[in-house]
Amino acid sequence: MWNQTEKPVPIDPSQVVVGLYVWLDVSWNEHPFLCNRFKVGNAGQIAAIQACQVAGKLYYFPDRSATLPLPLTGSAVPTGKPEDRDVVAEARDPQDAAACAGRADDPSGEVATSERCAEVAREKQLKEERRRRQQEVAARAERAWECAARVTREAMIQMPHSPKQAGAKLLGLSEDIASRIAQGQEVALRLIGDKGDEGPQFHALNVMTLSVLLGRAAGLDEGQLAELALGTLAHDIGKAQIPAHVLKTRNRSRYEEDLYRRHGAYGVELAAVSGAFAPSALAVIADHHEYLDGNGWPTGKRNPGLAARIGALVNRYDRLCAPESPDRDALMPTAALARLFRVESARFDQRLLSMLIKLLGVYPPGTIVRLSDESHGLVVAPGKDSLRPTVLVYNPEFAKQDAPTVDLAEVDELKVEEALQPASVPPSILHWLKPRERLSYFFSSETK
Repeated sequence: MWNQTEKPVPIDPSQVVVGLYVWLDVSWNEHPFLCNRFKVGNAGQIAAIQACQVAGKLYYFPDRSATLPLPLTGSAVPTGKPEDRDVVAEARDPQDAAACAGRADDPSGEVATSERCAEVAREKQLKEERRRRQQEVAARAERAWECAARVTREAMIQMPHSPKQAGAKLLGLSEDIASRIAQGQEVALRLIGDKGDEGPQFHALNVMTLSVLLGRAAGLDEGQLAELALGTLAHDIGKAQIPAHVLKTRNRSRYEEDLYRRHGAYGVELAAVSGAFAPSALAVIADHHEYLDGNGWPTGKRNPGLAARIGALVNRYDRLCAPESPDRDALMPTAALARLFRVESARFDQRLLSMLIKLLGVYPPGTIVRLSDESHGLVVAPGKDSLRPTVLVYNPEFAKQDAPTVDLAEVDELKVEEALQPASVPPSILHWLKPRERLSYFFSSETK
């Protein structure tokens, strides 16, 4: 865990060895690394540090380091706070440390050659270009989410009194989303940025997004995906007929529970009047609380159709992460998946549950993680390798929306060490990461 009181010790670039946890007290764009603070992992990183203009701005943290710096040689003198300048550590094993440093055979003692400096400049440029591309992809997904959220909210408000118009809006949105996901060469689930609104469109879009991505993995064609999208978008429209206090109550009376359990039937009535819903979409609305073990409701059906099975599974996952009642605790994504797998798996289609776990990855979007360089981050997208997601890395130099993300599949030397509970994360880092109690998902895609 990050020690807020730990004192950084100034060192000279010539003292850097593998295993030091260093801090480059310069702007993010003045070096080629993903973070300003990291544990040095190889000789290439040492050479890059020594090629950067960090003399007098380089520190290490003793408690987070696996070794000690090399002793000072020649005229090199670390600079920093005056009271720290007498702190000069000796290497535990100078011979081994020198080998780790990976110094070039240069009679003049110069490590940062002009060639290496040019390489570092190229790496810095590539790093900034990657950040810009990442921001563009995230911004496109955010804009698409905002458009979909607006249409969904308008349709939900409109459905009770103008079901045909509302149904047409939802049908158009569903067909568009299904087309983009079905035809996308690369489709990635993404965590959407912080939102102030807490309307029902959050849950509807989450369930729709995960369901259509799961349906694509299950082999549904574009038309079937469109029906699935429509049913999952509208799966809770019947709740417009239920009093708000009944929806939010954790411990309902028998009468209130019976009323609550009618929202599927109310939704089917509204959807049928709209004329926009195919039978499989209506089945999602009717059966999204039915379970394969017969313990679901409203009828205890054991054999709901594929679209309804997908909707039921995804609806349950999102409600574990974002309960309807404010009196229930929200689970972190990893804990929600673990509960589905270990406690509730009999309720669901095992093939679909395995696909959902693969889709979300070992570290689903919204998971706080500690990386192998000791930095903290927030998973924003699962990767092709479930162990190597895309992570927004904590960097207080940036506002959260401008900070770089790291696709761990592209960075061999970096990996997730563990998923963290918010309570174990330092408050300053948690405040910057801002993991939402209500997670919002959408997708980004590249067409063929």
